[in-house]
Amino acid sequence: MTSRSSIFIDGPRITLRPLKDSDFEAWREVRNANRDWLEPWEPLPDSGTPDATSDKSAFRSRCAAWDRQRQFDAAYGNGIFYQDTLIGEVSLGSVQRGPFQSAYVGYWIAEQHAGKGLAPEAVALTLRFGFDTLRLHRIEAAIVPRNAASRRVAEKLGLRNEGTSIGLLQIRGVYEDHVRYAMVSSEWEDRRAQIESDFLS
Repeated sequence: MTSRSSIFIDGPRITLRPLKDSDFEAWREVRNANRDWLEPWEPLPDSGTPDATSDKSAFRSRCAAWDRQRQFDAAYGNGIFYQDTLIGEVSLGSVQRGPFQSAYVGYWIAEQHAGKGLAPEAVALTLRFGFDTLRLHRIEAAIVPRNAASRRVAEKLGLRNEGTSIGLLQIRGVYEDHVRYAMVSSEWEDRRAQIESDFLS
C-alpha cells in the first residue's frame, strides 16, 4: 500500500478513497447496474429519503455525511476504484473508542468484479488501515447467512466466525439473523504477513 494522502489508500490493483460530488454519474451507473445483486443484502431506505442513485443533491449529502463522520472519527467510507472505475465501496463504521476501540467493516462490489480477489484486497487494505492507522483493537463484520459471496471474503481473510446473532438487523423490511465475524489486533499481527502476501502483493 502506498498512501498518497490521508484519504487515498493504494493496493496492488485498486485504490480506496472517499466518494466526492463528481463521482455521482459513476455511482449511479454502478448502483443501478447492480441493483438486483445488492438489494437483497441491504436495509430499505428511510421513507421519504431521496434516492442517491437518481438525485444528485442526495448523493452530495451522502458524501458530506461520510466526510463529517470521518472528521469526527465515527466512520470511514471509501469507494473502491479499479482501473479508475468505481466498482464498489468499503467502510469502517460504528467506530467506538474508550474501552472498545472497535468498528464494523462493510463492503460491496459490482457483480462483474466478484470472484476476482478485488473485494478481499479492499477489505485487507481496510483492515490494515483500521489496525495500523486507527489503532483499533477489534474489527467485526455481520453478514446474512445466505450471503455466500460476502462470507467467503471474510473467511478468506481469516476473520473468526463467532456465531449467529438472531434478528440483528432489518434487511428489506425483515429482521435478519447475521453471522458475526471478527478479528482483533493480535490476530491481525499474527496473520498480517500471510494476508499481505495473499492479497496485497
